[in-house]
Amino acid sequence: MSLSPVVSLSVPELGLPPGFVWGTSTSSYQIEGAANEDGRAPSVWDTLCNMKDAVANGDTGDVACDHYHRYAEDIRIMADLGIQAYRFSIAWPRILPRGRGVAHERGLDFYDRLIDGLLAAGIEPCACLYHWDLPQALQNLGGWVNRDSVGWFADYALLAARRYGDRVKRWATFNEQSVSTLFGFAWGVSPPRSTDRAAYFSAVHHQNLAHGAAIDVLRTAVPNALLGVVHNRQIVYPQRHDSAHQAAVDPMDAHWNNIFPDPQILGFYPEAVVDAIEPFLRAGDLSRICRPLDWFGLNHYGPLWARVDPACALGFQMGAAPDAMRHSDIGWAVEPEAFKLELLRTYRRYKLPIYVTENGCGSDKEIADETGFVDDRHRIAFLQDYLAAMAEAVAEGADVRGYYVWSLLDNFEWGAGYAHRFGIVRVDFTSQKRTPKASAQWYADVIKAHRGE
Repeated sequence: MSLSPVVSLSVPELGLPPGFVWGTSTSSYQIEGAANEDGRAPSVWDTLCNMKDAVANGDTGDVACDHYHRYAEDIRIMADLGIQAYRFSIAWPRILPRGRGVAHERGLDFYDRLIDGLLAAGIEPCACLYHWDLPQALQNLGGWVNRDSVGWFADYALLAARRYGDRVKRWATFNEQSVSTLFGFAWGVSPPRSTDRAAYFSAVHHQNLAHGAAIDVLRTAVPNALLGVVHNRQIVYPQRHDSAHQAAVDPMDAHWNNIFPDPQILGFYPEAVVDAIEPFLRAGDLSRICRPLDWFGLNHYGPLWARVDPACALGFQMGAAPDAMRHSDIGWAVEPEAFKLELLRTYRRYKLPIYVTENGCGSDKEIADETGFVDDRHRIAFLQDYLAAMAEAVAEGADVRGYYVWSLLDNFEWGAGYAHRFGIVRVDFTSQKRTPKASAQWYADVIKAHRGE
């Protein structure tokens, strides 16, 4: 049951609080390209993309959207749409090719240009330190399984804070830690393609420690900093309604939703993982992880399904959404009510202001006309429903202060390569021509209406 393209193009009245922020998000490896330029060294994703059959169609991020060279055009597009805030990530291997030691000035300069351009256009820069592109040089030293990674990340955070903290006040330490660790260390799909249980729990704990260390660095080095972290949180259902699959729901909820924000914000690990984390826990670690935060970044697309998998390191795997359920072109479940419930659940659990830092609709069926325009009413339908669900959550008490649509541009979508398009702006990956889709104009109208213009 796919998403119907029959949709009203009217702008909804959402009743959101004054000062609500409308933005968009991207990440460095997915859009920048210039993988071998100006001193940038490989990340773990460059390495994975060079492995046979690791990414659909053999796609890589070598060029991606060529944002490294076309950032000024992308800023102009955002300004034309009325975008108020832009969440981007800094590529660790672009500014520290070896992951540590001497920084590379040309890499640092790129983000100076990007940040200055955003500010000149009246767009707030929100910088994320880590969106999965660990320098390969650090992976060669053990990566997140090595406790030294905490210090490597803190040093990197300090470099970024000192360079950009005079202009960037809103920072996120990590993006979707549960996704990168589960897929990378338990399910063997993403870098470093491990299925080792001990490596998984080690990486989880070290990333938590790295988050706490980076928060301390940013709090000290950036005056008036607004600090947060971005987590993907989704309600989990059983793949089948039997006792075996029902037993997979709570463990998956613990690992997907709580294993990072619980220690970071509440100061403890979920009960389901305490015993497995204990071998890596040292005295004082939890206090180092749990540092005061100013906001919670929530990424959400739809609910998840859990299935039992005795062969998996954790005993469970991701299942598929039921066929009869509404879903997008790429098979992701569409359930706005689950978004509303997650916003309420997240706010009640963590008591932090929420910014929706990713939400959007992917497609592998979009067709552009001769001008490059895409009439993506399926995406408008999705966004209308999810924004309405967000507004309902706000009305019921969730403190939601901003929404960043994913994504500004069609881009490299990890294992799916370029087959899945999430952008409100179409990218022709041959010519690099950008063409705003119908959803871009609709989103611009939403922003204009809710800014009172």
